[in-house]
Amino acid sequence: MQEKIIELTDNIDLVVFYGVNNANMRLLKNLFPKVKIVARNNIIKIQGTEVDINNLERIFGMLQKYCEEYNILDEKQILAIIDGSHIAERKADNLILHGIGGKSIVARTPNQRKLAEKFDSNDLLFAVGPAGSGKTYTAIALAVRALKNKEVRRIILSRPAVEAGEKLGFLPGDMKEKIDPYLQPLYDALLDMLPAEKVKSHIETGIIQIAPLAFMRGRTLNDAIVILDEAQNTTNHQIKMFLTRMGLNTKMIITGDITQIDLPPRQKSGLIDAVETLKGIKGIELVEFNKNDIVRHSLVQSIVEAYEKKSKKDIE
Repeated sequence: MQEKIIELTDNIDLVVFYGVNNANMRLLKNLFPKVKIVARNNIIKIQGTEVDINNLERIFGMLQKYCEEYNILDEKQILAIIDGSHIAERKADNLILHGIGGKSIVARTPNQRKLAEKFDSNDLLFAVGPAGSGKTYTAIALAVRALKNKEVRRIILSRPAVEAGEKLGFLPGDMKEKIDPYLQPLYDALLDMLPAEKVKSHIETGIIQIAPLAFMRGRTLNDAIVILDEAQNTTNHQIKMFLTRMGLNTKMIITGDITQIDLPPRQKSGLIDAVETLKGIKGIELVEFNKNDIVRHSLVQSIVEAYEKKSKKDIE
């Protein structure tokens, strides 16, 4: 009898791979009764004849590849892969990655697709447009894909600590407890794409870092995808400080909505200034989203349009 150790990659969600209450492992044990299978954490130990071990090792390799790509694995897929009837799904042209439960996360609008395309050929992207147009969500999806593909070692997400009429100092708790609610939209997007335990683990180990803009001062950000959200609320000094943190093998995506600036009156948004100042530089691209990109509730587009009309009348 021979023994083989199989180590699952970090990109695998163990709950998905093993199945709820280890249902997938029980199925494999029933399908291969002559082979002893012991799974603990990300290590699988198989014992049996050389032929059986080689066969099962090949099958585990295919199952791991499928789970890593589609983020789903159940009895139907396992049986299809084992009997050879599984046919690789044709990927949609606008697919970014598969999220929780195998959900296809796609670039749904022309400007979301443009952002995904420009991401491959530029190191600094500005994504500017109205609320609900998918700027931040698409940016985080691109970052998660790059992390899963091992193109970078970490994701860094940041926001300026300027609130829409609220003050962090009046919120209860320590600094982390004050900040977390403000950064919740970033957590929400991540939890749509990665298992909660994986997000927690990545944050604990620093693979994913979520912090206010002020925490970026003095750092050099290497080998990372860095996203600055709500950048319309930065000052010129703050956004310059942030942009100059860029290190080796790093891409930055700056998102914001210039119609929702919460800075004091008469203070120019750093986002507006940066777009004007950096226009035309090779390796920097601006993607302008509009109300046609809004993918939230249908009323959001109507709300944006109503405020646009009111703003024009006020100017007149």
